[in-house]
Amino acid sequence: MGDVAMLPHALRALSAAYPDLKITVATQAMFRPFFRGLDVEFLEVRTKDEHHSLCGMWRLAREARLRGVDAVADVHNVLRSKAFRLAMSLHGIRTATICKGRREKRRALGSGGAFVPLKHSVVRYCDVIRRLGFQFEDPQPAEKPAYENPMGEKSGRWIGYAPFSAHAGKTYPEAQSRALVALLAARYDRVFIHGGGGAEQAFAEEMERAYPNVTATFGKLRFAGEMELIAHQDCLISMDSMAMHMASLVATPVVSVWGATHPKLGFLGWGSSFDRALQVEMECRPCSVFGAKPCQYGDYRCLKAVTPEMIVEKIDQILTQNA
Repeated sequence: MGDVAMLPHALRALSAAYPDLKITVATQAMFRPFFRGLDVEFLEVRTKDEHHSLCGMWRLAREARLRGVDAVADVHNVLRSKAFRLAMSLHGIRTATICKGRREKRRALGSGGAFVPLKHSVVRYCDVIRRLGFQFEDPQPAEKPAYENPMGEKSGRWIGYAPFSAHAGKTYPEAQSRALVALLAARYDRVFIHGGGGAEQAFAEEMERAYPNVTATFGKLRFAGEMELIAHQDCLISMDSMAMHMASLVATPVVSVWGATHPKLGFLGWGSSFDRALQVEMECRPCSVFGAKPCQYGDYRCLKAVTPEMIVEKIDQILTQNA
């Protein structure tokens, strides 16, 4: 999901350079809010239904050709997109695919952070499109959109908090997360906890019951509503996760927390700066490109080293700068 959330930045730069170009985004319907404000069409990909198999990708390619698509930029380069790309190229459609830099990312593992920042994913997306013959500059950071506030009139300072991820190496430890929520609730006017269902929902609702100015967003807002809410927040605390990229789309400052992964691998929120990425360099970091590898020590010391106090201090710096 985070990969999809970075794509609108590249398309924004492409559209600015070629305003008459017809752009069709092949993606799942749930991701449409990412592209809000862009003049694009959608080719819905239903991976749980008719597009589940490789044959389904051929059917999707046929639909794309019927729409008049005459060039394909594959920014995903996985099995399904390869099948789609092949089906298009066999009919004479120009295609280009992303170079993810897998080898250089693997070489960075276990380096202790002592490596030159790698090319950002957004720039890699732009490069795919450029290989189709389009020339344009890298995108500027997004501007603040004029979204309505789904939580009503705003008063005081609003902070978002997204402590979760699909992997333990990118999820803030629960004990520290509880301590952080206590600090946030005491310091700021409203705190919104972003997350999914299950255990994430249970934690967020427990915090909501404990602190009157804390709100668990799951079940209260749809996907588009979460983006609208983030647009009205003064700062968002996020792991290396989709929430960080959602904030970049709506120009909300982010304090990102990094453990198993590393911001120099090219996944930092577009428009954010390294000084807002909180991490403690260790010889074992980064241990994983995407955070899926279990901690070799079993304690995720890299995440525990980023304390709640460090996070609050960084938020205060941002709020002071933006005052």
